[in-house]
Amino acid sequence: MWIYIALIVLLSVIAAIATIWIGNSRQNKEGNPEYEKRTGINLINLTLLYVIGAIIGIALFIYVLVM
Repeated sequence: MWIYIALIVLLSVIAAIATIWIGNSRQNKEGNPEYEKRTGINLINLTLLYVIGAIIGIALFIYVLVM
């Protein structure tokens, strides 16, 4: 069971590092007018990704507990 927890923590750390790296990139700092025009759609897509990730994470957690 500890291996699953370690994998989740590792993936979370990698995701956090990647997010910070992308956020501080030169291209991101310059901006993209096309991206800024679609803020609503981008927000919906990001929210869906988080919801799907949360559902998968909860399902895996329950699976590990039941196992």
